[in-house]
Amino acid sequence: MQITRKLTSVLATAIAVVGVFAGTAWADALEDIKGAGTIDVGIFSDFPPFSSASADMSIKGYDVDVAQKIADALGVKLNLVGITGQNRIAYLNDDRVDILMSVGYSKERAEAIDFAAAYAPYYIAVIGPAAVKVAGKDDLADKTIAVNRGTLEDTSLTEAAPASATIQRFENYNAVIQAFISGQTELMVVGNDVGAQVLARQDELKPEQKFQLLTSPSHIAVRKGEEGLKKAIDEVVAKMVADGTLDASSQAWLKTPLNPDNLKD
Repeated sequence: MQITRKLTSVLATAIAVVGVFAGTAWADALEDIKGAGTIDVGIFSDFPPFSSASADMSIKGYDVDVAQKIADALGVKLNLVGITGQNRIAYLNDDRVDILMSVGYSKERAEAIDFAAAYAPYYIAVIGPAAVKVAGKDDLADKTIAVNRGTLEDTSLTEAAPASATIQRFENYNAVIQAFISGQTELMVVGNDVGAQVLARQDELKPEQKFQLLTSPSHIAVRKGEEGLKKAIDEVVAKMVADGTLDASSQAWLKTPLNPDNLKD
């Protein structure tokens, strides 16, 4: 009887210990975030108009708007953590951040991280003055077009442009923009992040987006298996789309209305 009681006590202790370790192993990131009262968000610190330093040195932009909405929905404070393209996946998987903003989907990345909802449009577009009528690829015929050499924009334009189009390739985006606004070229092909800066500053030229050549939206990334956090983020993004909040951020930062089709991979 005494042996039985001792054995029972030992088993109970072992079960309790296992329970503690199991609870740790099964810890949920969403619960951890709420318990800490803070969500650590990995964000590029110099990626306008998605995130960059403002006049008061605080980081602002489209990504910051969305990150703040996620923090508000979870009832926690937002802590922005500066990351780079090289270290951000490691930061996420080493628990140095809870989520990452502005992550494009790829099969390779999907082996290391999980993707929550697409929330930010990223696309390559043809931009030109309002006075120049261009509605599709065929309208590029006989046009001069600026593009950054060796980029995805260059590849996309080369595949789409008719033989009579003149493609002028430059070594950086500043040169592309300068060629366009000076009239050296009639059109330019850039990503919507670069395009937003031109649309915002060239009132006299009245540039506008003509059509898109390629779409690849940005997602929010979470660690593998964090289904609770992923679901919470998906719900926040869906609400922002439905109530127009995401459209307002798009118009404020990207200088164009949000097209939900641009959030599809």
